[in-house]
Amino acid sequence: MEVTENSVGAIDGPTNPMVTPLLTDLYQFTMAYAYWKAGKHQERAVFDLYFRKNPFGGEYTVFAGLEECIRFIANFRLTEDEINFIRESLPGSCEDGFFDYLRGIDCSDVELYAIPEGSVVFPKIPLLRVEGPVAVVQLLETPFVNLINYASLVSTNAARHRNVAGKSKTLLEFGLRRAQGPDGGLSASKYCYIGGFDATSNVAAGKLFGIPLRGTHSHAFVSSYMSLDEIIDKSLSRKDGSSTCEDFVSLVQTWLNKIQWSSSLHGIFGETNQSELAAFISYALAFPDSFLALVDTYDVMRSGIPNFCAVALALQDLGYKAVGIRLDSGDLAYLSCEARKFFCSIEKEFAVPEFGKMAITASNDLNEETIDALNKQGHEVDAFGIGTYLVTCYAQAALGVVFKLVDINNQPRIKLSEDVSKVSIPCKKRSYRLYGKEGYPLVDIMTGENEPSPKVGERILCRHPFQESKRAYVVPQQVEELLRCYWPGNSDKRRETLPTLRDIRERCIQQLEQMRPDHMRRLNPTPYKVSVSAKLYDFIHFLWLNEAPVGELQ
Repeated sequence: MEVTENSVGAIDGPTNPMVTPLLTDLYQFTMAYAYWKAGKHQERAVFDLYFRKNPFGGEYTVFAGLEECIRFIANFRLTEDEINFIRESLPGSCEDGFFDYLRGIDCSDVELYAIPEGSVVFPKIPLLRVEGPVAVVQLLETPFVNLINYASLVSTNAARHRNVAGKSKTLLEFGLRRAQGPDGGLSASKYCYIGGFDATSNVAAGKLFGIPLRGTHSHAFVSSYMSLDEIIDKSLSRKDGSSTCEDFVSLVQTWLNKIQWSSSLHGIFGETNQSELAAFISYALAFPDSFLALVDTYDVMRSGIPNFCAVALALQDLGYKAVGIRLDSGDLAYLSCEARKFFCSIEKEFAVPEFGKMAITASNDLNEETIDALNKQGHEVDAFGIGTYLVTCYAQAALGVVFKLVDINNQPRIKLSEDVSKVSIPCKKRSYRLYGKEGYPLVDIMTGENEPSPKVGERILCRHPFQESKRAYVVPQQVEELLRCYWPGNSDKRRETLPTLRDIRERCIQQLEQMRPDHMRRLNPTPYKVSVSAKLYDFIHFLWLNEAPVGELQ
Protein backbone atom coordinates (compact mmCIF):
# COMPACT_ATOMS: atom_id res chain seq x y z
CA MET A 1 0.00 0.00 0.00
CA GLU A 2 2.45 2.59 -1.24
CA VAL A 3 0.07 5.36 -2.33
CA THR A 4 -2.78 6.57 -0.16
CA GLU A 5 -4.11 9.33 -2.41
CA ASN A 6 -6.17 8.27 -5.40
CA SER A 7 -6.09 9.93 -8.82
CA VAL A 8 -8.45 12.77 -7.87
CA GLY A 9 -6.47 13.66 -4.75
CA ALA A 10 -8.88 12.05 -2.28
CA ILE A 11 -7.37 9.89 0.43
CA ASP A 12 -8.32 6.22 0.77
CA GLY A 13 -10.28 5.16 3.85
CA PRO A 14 -8.75 3.46 6.91
CA THR A 15 -7.06 0.09 6.32
CA ASN A 16 -9.44 -1.55 8.78
CA PRO A 17 -13.12 -1.12 7.79
CA MET A 18 -14.04 -1.27 11.52
CA VAL A 19 -12.53 2.23 11.89
CA THR A 20 -15.70 4.34 11.47
CA PRO A 21 -17.12 7.36 13.38
CA LEU A 22 -18.82 4.82 15.67
CA LEU A 23 -15.44 3.46 16.83
CA THR A 24 -15.57 5.82 19.78
CA ASP A 25 -16.77 6.00 23.38
CA LEU A 26 -20.44 6.78 24.03
CA TYR A 27 -19.50 9.85 26.07
CA GLN A 28 -18.11 11.52 22.94
CA PHE A 29 -21.66 11.54 21.52
CA THR A 30 -23.25 12.59 24.83
CA MET A 31 -20.77 15.51 25.03
CA ALA A 32 -21.43 16.38 21.37
CA TYR A 33 -25.15 16.55 22.16
CA ALA A 34 -24.58 18.69 25.24
CA TYR A 35 -22.33 21.07 23.23
CA TRP A 36 -25.04 21.27 20.53
CA LYS A 37 -27.85 21.79 23.06
CA ALA A 38 -25.89 24.66 24.67
CA GLY A 39 -25.08 26.21 21.27
CA LYS A 40 -21.34 25.64 21.91
CA HIS A 41 -20.77 22.98 19.23
CA GLN A 42 -19.17 25.37 16.69
CA GLU A 43 -16.74 26.94 19.17
CA ARG A 44 -13.14 26.66 17.93
CA ALA A 45 -11.17 24.27 20.12
CA VAL A 46 -7.56 23.08 20.16
CA PHE A 47 -6.66 19.64 21.53
CA ASP A 48 -3.18 18.12 22.04
CA LEU A 49 -2.56 14.39 21.76
CA TYR A 50 0.51 13.25 23.71
CA PHE A 51 1.75 10.66 26.23
CA ARG A 52 3.17 11.10 29.71
CA LYS A 53 5.86 8.42 30.04
CA ASN A 54 8.11 6.44 27.67
CA PRO A 55 7.32 2.70 27.55
CA PHE A 56 9.36 -0.39 28.50
CA GLY A 57 11.49 1.46 31.07
CA GLY A 58 13.18 3.30 28.21
CA GLU A 59 13.69 6.97 27.40
CA TYR A 60 12.34 7.20 23.85
CA THR A 61 9.23 6.34 21.82
CA VAL A 62 8.63 5.86 18.09
CA PHE A 63 5.56 7.75 16.83
CA ALA A 64 3.31 5.70 14.55
CA GLY A 65 -0.33 5.59 13.43
CA LEU A 66 -0.54 9.05 11.83
CA GLU A 67 -1.45 7.85 8.33
CA GLU A 68 -4.46 5.92 9.66
CA CYS A 69 -5.63 9.08 11.51
CA ILE A 70 -5.45 11.10 8.27
CA ARG A 71 -7.33 8.37 6.36
CA PHE A 72 -9.98 8.47 9.10
CA ILE A 73 -10.63 12.23 9.06
CA ALA A 74 -10.40 12.41 5.26
CA ASN A 75 -13.39 10.06 5.08
CA PHE A 76 -15.27 11.07 8.24
CA ARG A 77 -19.04 10.95 7.56
CA LEU A 78 -21.88 9.37 9.52
CA THR A 79 -24.21 7.15 7.50
CA GLU A 80 -27.99 7.18 8.03
CA ASP A 81 -27.73 3.72 9.59
CA GLU A 82 -25.07 4.95 12.06
CA ILE A 83 -27.15 8.03 12.96
CA ASN A 84 -30.17 5.81 13.64
CA PHE A 85 -28.07 3.66 15.96
CA ILE A 86 -26.83 6.75 17.85
CA ARG A 87 -30.44 7.93 18.17
CA GLU A 88 -31.38 4.56 19.74
CA SER A 89 -28.35 4.67 22.07
CA LEU A 90 -28.92 8.18 23.45
CA PRO A 91 -31.77 9.09 25.84
CA GLY A 92 -35.14 9.58 24.15
CA SER A 93 -35.18 13.23 25.26
CA CYS A 94 -32.50 14.16 22.66
CA GLU A 95 -33.94 16.56 20.07
CA ASP A 96 -34.22 15.66 16.37
CA GLY A 97 -32.21 18.74 15.39
CA PHE A 98 -29.06 17.10 16.79
CA PHE A 99 -29.38 14.18 14.38
CA ASP A 100 -29.81 16.61 11.47
CA TYR A 101 -26.58 18.26 12.67
CA LEU A 102 -24.80 14.87 12.67
CA ARG A 103 -25.90 14.31 9.05
CA GLY A 104 -23.97 17.40 7.98
CA ILE A 105 -20.68 16.99 9.82
CA ASP A 106 -17.32 16.08 8.31
CA CYS A 107 -13.72 17.20 8.95
CA SER A 108 -13.53 19.95 6.32
CA ASP A 109 -13.24 22.54 9.10
CA VAL A 110 -10.65 20.59 11.12
CA GLU A 111 -6.92 21.31 10.99
CA LEU A 112 -4.45 18.61 12.03
CA TYR A 113 -0.77 19.25 12.75
CA ALA A 114 1.54 16.35 13.59
CA ILE A 115 5.11 15.25 14.05
CA PRO A 116 6.04 13.11 10.99
CA GLU A 117 5.29 9.41 11.44
CA GLY A 118 8.37 7.34 12.26
CA SER A 119 9.91 10.13 14.38
CA VAL A 120 11.51 9.52 17.77
CA VAL A 121 9.32 11.39 20.27
CA PHE A 122 9.18 12.17 23.97
CA PRO A 123 6.61 12.71 26.76
CA LYS A 124 4.49 15.90 26.99
CA ILE A 125 5.34 17.04 23.42
CA PRO A 126 2.13 17.05 21.30
CA LEU A 127 2.25 14.32 18.66
CA LEU A 128 -0.91 15.80 17.15
CA ARG A 129 -2.53 19.20 17.51
CA VAL A 130 -6.14 19.09 16.35
CA GLU A 131 -8.12 22.33 15.81
CA GLY A 132 -11.76 22.64 14.84
CA PRO A 133 -15.37 22.85 16.02
CA VAL A 134 -15.34 21.43 19.54
CA ALA A 135 -18.11 18.86 19.01
CA VAL A 136 -16.45 17.40 15.88
CA VAL A 137 -12.95 17.29 17.38
CA GLN A 138 -14.35 15.63 20.49
CA LEU A 139 -15.69 12.82 18.26
CA LEU A 140 -12.14 12.26 16.93
CA GLU A 141 -10.58 11.74 20.37
CA THR A 142 -11.13 8.02 20.95
CA PRO A 143 -10.34 6.86 17.37
CA PHE A 144 -7.12 8.93 17.33
CA VAL A 145 -5.98 7.62 20.72
CA ASN A 146 -6.82 4.08 19.59
CA LEU A 147 -4.98 4.42 16.26
CA ILE A 148 -1.82 5.89 17.83
CA ASN A 149 -1.54 4.08 21.16
CA TYR A 150 -0.78 0.53 20.01
CA ALA A 151 0.94 1.63 16.79
CA SER A 152 3.50 3.71 18.71
CA LEU A 153 3.89 1.09 21.44
CA VAL A 154 4.64 -1.81 19.08
CA SER A 155 6.88 0.33 16.82
CA THR A 156 8.89 1.26 19.91
CA ASN A 157 9.03 -2.40 20.98
CA ALA A 158 10.31 -3.33 17.51
CA ALA A 159 12.92 -0.54 17.63
CA ARG A 160 14.12 -1.80 21.03
CA HIS A 161 14.48 -5.34 19.65
CA ARG A 162 16.41 -3.94 16.68
CA ASN A 163 18.66 -1.95 19.03
CA VAL A 164 19.57 -5.02 21.10
CA ALA A 165 19.98 -7.34 18.07
CA GLY A 166 22.24 -4.89 16.20
CA LYS A 167 22.12 -3.56 12.64
CA SER A 168 23.62 -6.64 10.97
CA LYS A 169 20.96 -9.15 12.06
CA THR A 170 17.78 -9.93 10.14
CA LEU A 171 14.61 -9.50 12.23
CA LEU A 172 11.47 -11.41 11.29
CA GLU A 173 8.05 -10.73 12.82
CA PHE A 174 6.29 -14.06 13.44
CA GLY A 175 3.51 -12.84 15.75
CA LEU A 176 0.22 -13.29 13.89
CA ARG A 177 -0.93 -16.46 15.67
CA ARG A 178 -0.37 -14.91 19.12
CA ALA A 179 -1.56 -11.36 18.38
CA GLN A 180 -4.66 -9.82 19.96
CA GLY A 181 -7.09 -10.59 17.16
CA PRO A 182 -6.82 -10.00 13.41
CA ASP A 183 -6.22 -6.24 13.63
CA GLY A 184 -3.65 -6.73 16.41
CA GLY A 185 -1.84 -9.05 14.00
CA LEU A 186 -2.04 -6.75 10.97
CA SER A 187 -1.14 -3.62 12.92
CA ALA A 188 1.79 -5.42 14.53
CA SER A 189 3.19 -6.46 11.14
CA LYS A 190 2.91 -2.91 9.77
CA TYR A 191 4.35 -1.10 12.78
CA CYS A 192 7.11 -3.64 13.53
CA TYR A 193 8.27 -3.03 9.96
CA ILE A 194 8.37 0.73 10.69
CA GLY A 195 10.31 0.00 13.90
CA GLY A 196 13.08 -1.77 11.97
CA PHE A 197 12.00 -5.37 11.33
CA ASP A 198 12.90 -6.74 7.88
CA ALA A 199 10.00 -9.05 7.06
CA THR A 200 6.84 -10.72 8.36
CA SER A 201 5.22 -14.15 8.13
CA ASN A 202 1.79 -12.42 7.80
CA VAL A 203 0.59 -12.85 4.20
CA ALA A 204 -2.27 -10.32 4.54
CA ALA A 205 0.23 -7.68 5.73
CA GLY A 206 2.44 -8.52 2.77
CA LYS A 207 -0.45 -7.87 0.38
CA LEU A 208 -1.83 -4.76 2.13
CA PHE A 209 1.41 -2.99 2.97
CA GLY A 210 4.04 -4.47 0.64
CA ILE A 211 6.12 -5.80 3.56
CA PRO A 212 8.58 -8.57 2.52
CA LEU A 213 7.30 -12.05 3.44
CA ARG A 214 9.32 -14.85 5.02
CA GLY A 215 8.49 -18.36 6.16
CA THR A 216 9.31 -21.99 5.43
CA HIS A 217 7.74 -24.99 7.18
CA SER A 218 6.76 -26.18 10.65
CA HIS A 219 7.47 -29.32 12.70
CA ALA A 220 4.20 -30.75 11.35
CA PHE A 221 5.69 -30.89 7.84
CA VAL A 222 8.76 -32.78 9.10
CA SER A 223 6.79 -35.24 11.23
CA SER A 224 4.23 -35.84 8.45
CA TYR A 225 6.83 -37.99 6.60
CA MET A 226 7.49 -41.59 7.63
CA SER A 227 10.14 -42.77 5.13
CA LEU A 228 12.00 -42.02 1.91
CA ASP A 229 9.56 -44.32 0.05
CA GLU A 230 6.97 -41.53 0.18
CA ILE A 231 8.96 -39.50 -2.36
CA ILE A 232 7.48 -40.55 -5.70
CA ASP A 233 9.00 -38.09 -8.18
CA LYS A 234 12.72 -38.05 -7.38
CA SER A 235 13.88 -35.98 -10.36
CA LEU A 236 15.26 -32.44 -10.20
CA SER A 237 16.48 -30.38 -13.16
CA ARG A 238 19.76 -28.50 -12.90
CA LYS A 239 19.30 -24.79 -12.17
CA ASP A 240 20.52 -23.85 -15.66
CA GLY A 241 18.15 -26.43 -17.23
CA SER A 242 21.02 -28.24 -19.00
CA SER A 243 20.19 -31.69 -17.61
CA THR A 244 18.06 -33.55 -15.04
CA CYS A 245 19.11 -35.59 -12.01
CA GLU A 246 16.71 -38.55 -12.15
CA ASP A 247 17.31 -39.70 -8.56
CA PHE A 248 17.86 -36.74 -6.27
CA VAL A 249 17.23 -39.00 -3.23
CA SER A 250 20.27 -41.16 -4.11
CA LEU A 251 22.40 -38.04 -4.61
CA VAL A 252 21.42 -36.85 -1.10
CA GLN A 253 22.17 -40.29 0.41
CA THR A 254 25.59 -40.32 -1.23
CA TRP A 255 26.36 -36.95 0.32
CA LEU A 256 25.09 -38.04 3.75
CA ASN A 257 27.44 -41.01 3.58
CA LYS A 258 30.38 -38.78 2.57
CA ILE A 259 29.69 -36.41 5.49
CA GLN A 260 29.38 -39.27 7.99
CA TRP A 261 32.74 -40.75 7.03
CA SER A 262 34.61 -37.49 6.40
CA SER A 263 37.74 -37.05 8.51
CA SER A 264 36.61 -33.85 10.29
CA LEU A 265 33.03 -34.98 11.04
CA HIS A 266 33.54 -38.72 11.62
CA GLY A 267 31.88 -39.85 14.83
CA ILE A 268 29.72 -36.73 15.39
CA PHE A 269 26.57 -38.57 14.30
CA GLY A 270 25.45 -42.06 13.35
CA GLU A 271 22.21 -42.99 11.61
CA THR A 272 20.08 -39.84 11.09
CA ASN A 273 16.30 -39.80 11.25
CA GLN A 274 15.20 -40.98 7.80
CA SER A 275 11.68 -39.56 8.00
CA GLU A 276 13.22 -36.11 8.65
CA LEU A 277 15.54 -36.64 5.68
CA ALA A 278 12.51 -37.50 3.52
CA ALA A 279 10.78 -34.26 4.62
CA PHE A 280 13.89 -32.18 3.82
CA ILE A 281 14.31 -33.80 0.39
CA SER A 282 10.63 -33.30 -0.38
CA TYR A 283 10.82 -29.64 0.62
CA ALA A 284 13.99 -29.11 -1.43
CA LEU A 285 12.32 -30.67 -4.49
CA ALA A 286 9.46 -28.16 -4.04
CA PHE A 287 11.74 -25.15 -3.34
CA PRO A 288 15.24 -25.89 -4.66
CA ASP A 289 16.07 -22.15 -4.86
CA SER A 290 14.98 -21.24 -1.32
CA PHE A 291 15.61 -24.33 0.80
CA LEU A 292 15.56 -23.49 4.53
CA ALA A 293 15.00 -26.35 6.98
CA LEU A 294 13.68 -26.51 10.54
CA VAL A 295 16.29 -28.82 12.12
CA ASP A 296 15.12 -29.41 15.72
CA THR A 297 12.21 -31.85 15.29
CA TYR A 298 14.26 -34.87 16.45
CA ASP A 299 17.89 -34.00 17.29
CA VAL A 300 19.68 -30.92 16.00
CA MET A 301 23.32 -32.10 15.84
CA ARG A 302 22.83 -35.85 15.37
CA SER A 303 20.10 -35.63 12.72
CA GLY A 304 18.80 -32.22 11.67
CA ILE A 305 22.11 -30.57 10.72
CA PRO A 306 23.63 -33.60 8.89
CA ASN A 307 20.37 -34.20 7.00
CA PHE A 308 20.19 -30.52 6.03
CA CYS A 309 23.82 -30.48 4.86
CA ALA A 310 23.36 -33.59 2.72
CA VAL A 311 20.37 -32.00 0.96
CA ALA A 312 22.17 -28.62 0.65
CA LEU A 313 25.27 -30.27 -0.93
CA ALA A 314 23.10 -32.25 -3.36
CA LEU A 315 21.36 -29.00 -4.37
CA GLN A 316 24.80 -27.38 -4.80
CA ASP A 317 25.76 -30.13 -7.27
CA LEU A 318 22.78 -29.07 -9.40
CA GLY A 319 23.61 -25.35 -9.26
CA TYR A 320 21.27 -24.32 -6.41
CA LYS A 321 22.21 -22.61 -3.15
CA ALA A 322 20.42 -23.55 0.08
CA VAL A 323 19.42 -20.66 2.36
CA GLY A 324 20.06 -22.17 5.80
CA ILE A 325 18.43 -23.58 8.92
CA ARG A 326 15.98 -22.57 11.65
CA LEU A 327 16.38 -23.50 15.32
CA ASP A 328 13.17 -23.38 17.36
CA SER A 329 14.18 -24.95 20.69
CA GLY A 330 17.09 -25.83 22.92
CA ASP A 331 20.20 -23.85 23.83
CA LEU A 332 20.26 -21.42 20.91
CA ALA A 333 23.72 -20.00 21.71
CA TYR A 334 25.36 -23.45 21.90
CA LEU A 335 23.45 -25.01 18.98
CA SER A 336 24.06 -22.06 16.64
CA CYS A 337 27.81 -22.19 17.40
CA GLU A 338 27.94 -25.97 16.86
CA ALA A 339 25.95 -25.68 13.61
CA ARG A 340 28.35 -22.98 12.38
CA LYS A 341 31.35 -25.22 13.16
CA PHE A 342 29.67 -28.06 11.23
CA PHE A 343 29.08 -25.82 8.20
CA CYS A 344 32.67 -24.53 8.28
CA SER A 345 34.03 -28.12 8.46
CA ILE A 346 32.00 -29.00 5.35
CA GLU A 347 33.24 -25.91 3.50
CA LYS A 348 36.84 -26.89 4.27
CA GLU A 349 36.55 -30.67 3.78
CA PHE A 350 34.63 -30.58 0.50
CA ALA A 351 35.89 -27.21 -0.80
CA VAL A 352 32.39 -25.72 -1.03
CA PRO A 353 32.80 -21.90 -1.06
CA GLU A 354 30.57 -19.91 1.35
CA PHE A 355 29.01 -23.04 2.92
CA GLY A 356 30.30 -21.92 6.32
CA LYS A 357 28.21 -18.75 6.01
CA MET A 358 24.92 -20.65 5.75
CA ALA A 359 22.15 -18.57 7.43
CA ILE A 360 21.08 -19.60 10.93
CA THR A 361 17.64 -18.37 12.03
CA ALA A 362 16.47 -18.70 15.65
CA SER A 363 12.92 -18.55 17.00
CA ASN A 364 11.24 -19.82 20.22
CA ASP A 365 9.68 -17.13 22.45
CA LEU A 366 12.50 -14.64 21.92
CA ASN A 367 12.42 -11.16 23.42
CA GLU A 368 14.75 -8.26 24.21
CA GLU A 369 16.20 -10.00 27.26
CA THR A 370 16.87 -13.35 25.57
CA ILE A 371 18.59 -11.65 22.62
CA ASP A 372 20.69 -9.61 25.08
CA ALA A 373 21.57 -12.84 26.91
CA LEU A 374 22.53 -14.54 23.62
CA ASN A 375 24.80 -11.60 22.77
CA LYS A 376 26.55 -11.97 26.13
CA GLN A 377 26.97 -15.76 25.74
CA GLY A 378 28.17 -15.53 22.14
CA HIS A 379 26.11 -17.02 19.30
CA GLU A 380 26.09 -17.54 15.54
CA VAL A 381 22.47 -16.57 14.82
CA ASP A 382 21.98 -14.42 11.68
CA ALA A 383 18.22 -13.88 11.92
CA PHE A 384 15.73 -13.79 14.78
CA GLY A 385 12.07 -14.76 14.35
CA ILE A 386 10.16 -12.98 17.11
CA GLY A 387 6.46 -13.34 17.87
CA THR A 388 4.58 -13.34 21.17
CA TYR A 389 6.63 -10.90 23.24
CA LEU A 390 6.93 -8.48 20.33
CA VAL A 391 3.34 -8.18 19.06
CA THR A 392 1.56 -8.48 22.41
CA CYS A 393 3.95 -5.88 23.90
CA TYR A 394 4.23 -8.30 26.80
CA ALA A 395 6.52 -5.97 28.82
CA GLN A 396 3.91 -3.15 28.83
CA ALA A 397 0.24 -3.27 27.91
CA ALA A 398 -0.36 0.31 26.70
CA LEU A 399 1.41 3.59 26.03
CA GLY A 400 -1.12 5.79 27.85
CA VAL A 401 -1.80 8.36 25.10
CA VAL A 402 -4.11 11.23 26.17
CA PHE A 403 -6.08 13.92 24.30
CA LYS A 404 -6.49 17.19 26.20
CA LEU A 405 -8.25 20.49 25.50
CA VAL A 406 -5.63 23.29 25.59
CA ASP A 407 -7.57 26.22 24.09
CA ILE A 408 -11.18 27.18 23.27
CA ASN A 409 -12.24 30.42 21.56
CA ASN A 410 -8.61 31.62 21.90
CA GLN A 411 -8.78 31.12 25.68
CA PRO A 412 -6.03 28.80 27.01
CA ARG A 413 -7.28 25.93 29.20
CA ILE A 414 -5.39 23.81 31.75
CA LYS A 415 -6.21 20.49 33.46
CA LEU A 416 -4.96 20.39 37.06
CA SER A 417 -4.19 17.37 39.21
CA GLU A 418 -2.58 16.57 42.55
CA ASP A 419 -0.31 14.33 40.45
CA VAL A 420 1.93 16.90 38.73
CA SER A 421 2.66 14.53 35.82
CA LYS A 422 -1.06 14.78 34.90
CA VAL A 423 -1.18 18.59 34.71
CA SER A 424 -1.66 19.59 31.05
CA ILE A 425 0.39 22.26 29.29
CA PRO A 426 -2.11 24.91 28.17
CA CYS A 427 -2.55 27.02 25.00
CA LYS A 428 -1.80 26.55 21.34
CA LYS A 429 1.91 25.77 21.14
CA ARG A 430 4.77 25.24 18.76
CA SER A 431 7.42 22.58 19.39
CA TYR A 432 11.07 22.54 18.33
CA ARG A 433 13.98 20.12 18.54
CA LEU A 434 17.29 21.81 19.34
CA TYR A 435 20.50 20.10 18.18
CA GLY A 436 23.99 20.43 19.67
CA LYS A 437 27.48 20.63 18.15
CA GLU A 438 27.85 16.88 17.57
CA GLY A 439 24.56 16.69 15.64
CA TYR A 440 22.65 14.97 18.46
CA PRO A 441 19.26 16.32 19.60
CA LEU A 442 19.76 18.09 22.96
CA VAL A 443 16.27 19.14 24.03
CA ASP A 444 12.69 19.51 22.76
CA ILE A 445 11.12 22.85 23.67
CA MET A 446 7.52 24.08 23.54
CA THR A 447 6.71 27.77 23.10
CA GLY A 448 3.50 29.79 22.85
CA GLU A 449 2.20 29.97 19.28
CA ASN A 450 3.12 33.63 18.78
CA GLU A 451 6.56 33.56 20.40
CA PRO A 452 9.55 34.01 18.06
CA SER A 453 11.06 30.64 17.16
CA PRO A 454 14.48 29.65 18.55
CA LYS A 455 17.38 30.74 16.29
CA VAL A 456 20.59 28.89 15.46
CA GLY A 457 23.46 30.32 17.51
CA GLU A 458 21.18 32.32 19.85
CA ARG A 459 21.09 31.37 23.53
CA ILE A 460 17.67 30.26 24.76
CA LEU A 461 16.53 29.45 28.31
CA CYS A 462 14.90 26.01 28.49
CA ARG A 463 12.78 25.37 31.59
CA HIS A 464 11.26 22.21 33.04
CA PRO A 465 7.47 22.78 32.77
CA PHE A 466 6.84 22.19 36.50
CA GLN A 467 10.12 22.16 38.45
CA GLU A 468 11.41 25.65 39.12
CA SER A 469 15.06 24.74 39.68
CA LYS A 470 15.44 22.64 36.52
CA ARG A 471 16.57 24.97 33.73
CA ALA A 472 19.42 25.32 31.28
CA TYR A 473 20.66 27.65 28.56
CA VAL A 474 21.04 26.10 25.11
CA VAL A 475 22.76 27.55 22.05
CA PRO A 476 21.32 25.38 19.24
CA GLN A 477 23.42 24.50 16.19
CA GLN A 478 20.26 23.41 14.35
CA VAL A 479 16.55 24.05 15.02
CA GLU A 480 13.80 21.76 13.70
CA GLU A 481 10.13 22.63 14.04
CA LEU A 482 8.32 19.40 14.91
CA LEU A 483 4.65 19.92 13.98
CA ARG A 484 3.67 19.98 10.30
CA CYS A 485 0.26 20.44 8.68
CA TYR A 486 -1.19 17.11 7.50
CA TRP A 487 -4.82 18.21 7.18
CA PRO A 488 -5.39 21.94 6.55
CA GLY A 489 -9.20 21.90 6.65
CA ASN A 490 -10.53 25.17 5.17
CA SER A 491 -7.24 27.02 5.73
CA ASP A 492 -4.95 27.71 2.79
CA LYS A 493 -1.95 26.00 4.42
CA ARG A 494 0.00 23.49 2.34
CA ARG A 495 -0.76 19.88 3.19
CA GLU A 496 2.17 17.53 3.79
CA THR A 497 2.01 14.52 1.49
CA LEU A 498 1.81 11.17 3.23
CA PRO A 499 5.06 9.21 2.81
CA THR A 500 5.20 5.54 1.80
CA LEU A 501 5.63 2.87 4.47
CA ARG A 502 9.24 2.35 3.39
CA ASP A 503 9.95 6.10 3.75
CA ILE A 504 8.43 6.08 7.26
CA ARG A 505 10.61 3.07 8.15
CA GLU A 506 13.68 4.84 6.75
CA ARG A 507 12.87 7.94 8.81
CA CYS A 508 12.57 5.83 11.95
CA ILE A 509 15.95 4.17 11.37
CA GLN A 510 17.64 7.54 10.69
CA GLN A 511 16.05 9.18 13.74
CA LEU A 512 17.15 6.34 16.04
CA GLU A 513 20.71 6.57 14.70
CA GLN A 514 20.69 10.32 15.35
CA MET A 515 19.99 9.94 19.07
CA ARG A 516 22.74 10.03 21.68
CA PRO A 517 23.59 6.40 22.66
CA ASP A 518 23.03 6.99 26.40
CA HIS A 519 19.35 7.83 25.71
CA MET A 520 18.97 4.53 23.84
CA ARG A 521 20.66 1.99 26.10
CA ARG A 522 18.62 -0.79 27.75
CA LEU A 523 19.77 -0.25 31.32
CA ASN A 524 19.59 3.11 33.08
CA PRO A 525 19.13 5.25 29.96
CA THR A 526 19.62 9.01 30.36
CA PRO A 527 16.29 10.89 30.26
CA TYR A 528 15.94 13.19 27.24
CA LYS A 529 15.08 16.77 28.21
CA VAL A 530 11.64 18.17 27.37
CA SER A 531 11.20 21.84 28.24
CA VAL A 532 9.18 25.02 27.77
CA SER A 533 10.26 28.57 27.03
CA ALA A 534 10.58 31.01 29.95
CA LYS A 535 7.47 32.85 28.73
CA LEU A 536 5.38 29.67 28.52
CA TYR A 537 6.67 28.56 31.95
CA ASP A 538 5.46 31.82 33.51
CA PHE A 539 2.10 31.51 31.75
CA ILE A 540 1.54 27.87 32.90
CA HIS A 541 2.11 28.87 36.52
CA PHE A 542 -0.01 32.03 36.25
CA LEU A 543 -2.91 29.96 34.88
CA TRP A 544 -2.33 27.22 37.46
CA LEU A 545 -2.64 29.72 40.35
CA ASN A 546 -5.63 31.35 38.70
CA GLU A 547 -7.57 28.09 38.21
CA ALA A 548 -6.67 26.25 41.43
CA PRO A 549 -9.22 26.95 44.18
CA VAL A 550 -7.78 28.60 47.30
CA GLY A 551 -8.24 26.49 50.39
CA GLU A 552 -9.51 27.83 53.72
CA LEU A 553 -8.20 26.55 57.04
CA GLN A 554 -10.79 26.24 59.80
